Amino acid sequence: MKKNIAIIMGGYSSEYGISLMSGDVVFQNLNKEKFNAYKIHILEEKWVLVDENNEEHLVNKNDFSVNLGSHKLTFDCVFNAIHGTPGEDGIMQAYFHLIGIPQTSCDYYQAALTFNKRDLLSVLKPYGIKSATSYYLNKGDKIVAEDIIKKVGLPCFVKANKAGSSFGITKVYQIEEMPEAIKTAFLEDDEILVESFLDGTEVSVGVIQHQGKTKVLPITEIVSENDFFDYSAKYKGEAQEITPARISKVQEQNVVRVAKLAYDTLKMKGYSRSEFIFVGDEPYMLEMNTTPGLTNESILPQQAAAAGISLSELFESAIWQALEEKK
Repeated sequence: MKKNIAIIMGGYSSEYGISLMSGDVVFQNLNKEKFNAYKIHILEEKWVLVDENNEEHLVNKNDFSVNLGSHKLTFDCVFNAIHGTPGEDGIMQAYFHLIGIPQTSCDYYQAALTFNKRDLLSVLKPYGIKSATSYYLNKGDKIVAEDIIKKVGLPCFVKANKAGSSFGITKVYQIEEMPEAIKTAFLEDDEILVESFLDGTEVSVGVIQHQGKTKVLPITEIVSENDFFDYSAKYKGEAQEITPARISKVQEQNVVRVAKLAYDTLKMKGYSRSEFIFVGDEPYMLEMNTTPGLTNESILPQQAAAAGISLSELFESAIWQALEEKK
């Protein structure tokens, strides 16, 4: 019997539009002979199933069911394609855990931890995973630009702590640019971090559960046409994403080891995509994404293709993994 799969997409953050594109790609590529796929838009004002006629049907939040006429539709598994809150920060994961529906991304604790860049890097540091020198600010803190620069140097990056797709990030060259950069970051989150600039090759490393095993995908080198790997570089073709990356064997071995160490240490499941910059041969972690982009332009699907894994196989493997864990 075919499984009913709810593909949740949308969300409450600036990544809403990207999530809808990711969800559509999942919907298009799921094997129709094995799965009945449904698009579920998770919005702040409503949760709705959007059918083939673009008509909306309200989701009952008590049990995540949908009434389609006289028929009550329930789901065997949820495919999580929400970037940002509430799909990448643990909220939806905790909800599905409570009502007993398996879902394809990591568990709620891991989602909340990895969504918080400051906490993630702090937890991984004792395991020898390196990161840039950083300075933390919360909304309402006294801001002394000179103190920040003294610690992290120039240039530096000002980032929203809990945001993705490079929303709220500014590269700062002069101390005079700091107030506006901080203001931009606070538009996305009430916590920010300022990180020292690392001058080296940037790579993205996908780690997935595939056929019951942890698999590190071919590494992607990021060469942005812009000042850094910003939103336009990620989604408007203003960057080269080279898979496999043009890095040395030593660098490859080091970053594969660190990416897998982070995945296993955090007891991850589902997909992750971590970003690193090399300082010499040593990879420094920037962040980990637990619901990475799944659009045709996104890095993880490119890496899967390089590993000989089709989108259909990639998505199907995540669903069977979630269903198996439920047993």
